[in-house]
Amino acid sequence: MTSRRSVVAAMAALSAGGALAAGAPPAPGEHTQRFDGVVSRKVRLPYLLWMPEPAQRPAGGWPLVIFLHGSGERGNDLARVKANGPPKYAAAGRRFPFVLVAPQLPADQVWQSDALDALISNLLEGLPVDADRVLITGLSLGGIGAWRYAMDYPQRLAGIAPVCGGGDPGGAPRLVRLPIWAFHGARDDVVPLAAEQRVVDAVNAAGGRAKFTVYPEVGHNAWDPAYADEALYAWLLAQRRPRR
Repeated sequence: MTSRRSVVAAMAALSAGGALAAGAPPAPGEHTQRFDGVVSRKVRLPYLLWMPEPAQRPAGGWPLVIFLHGSGERGNDLARVKANGPPKYAAAGRRFPFVLVAPQLPADQVWQSDALDALISNLLEGLPVDADRVLITGLSLGGIGAWRYAMDYPQRLAGIAPVCGGGDPGGAPRLVRLPIWAFHGARDDVVPLAAEQRVVDAVNAAGGRAKFTVYPEVGHNAWDPAYADEALYAWLLAQRRPRR
């Protein structure tokens, strides 16, 4: 996701009244001001796409599952995203009853919600998928990205399944209506269990119903047991965007 150029369209206003006039600086002293702007940037996210069998297509379109890889799969070789999770199974020949999309980050970058949302908008326009059945799952860095995207765009999603990730508990009230199933290893020494426990607890304390599966003897690699569990795929397929 490389930002090469930015185009800024903006307005600035004085909250104390009146707009700044060209060539007329404010009077000496303190001023309370505010800048409101819209910033656009170019993003690029290569991705792998797996389509289901046409005969399996539901009347309203297929569910769309976005998989976000971890830090070790970043780079410019798309084959790396097939190392773990649903892409690993799809590459081995498994046919999922949903459209699976696995984007790849450039080296040293992290998942950005605005770029992911632009990608999802494009996928919804170009693929026969159900806009009410968009789901995100991801592991480690991708689990963190799934939490972040859900907090930034909760209205877009039918559910999230973060694995060994974590999030900001302050954003939990935005997720009280979103189906969530998180996974973590109790012995994780890369992304500590507490990083995900805190946000799950905050969602539930705010009135949500986030599920949390903790593997007592597992370290950072919670993705192998999580993505091997058929119950996860059944759960993903059962979700639909909550009515607002």
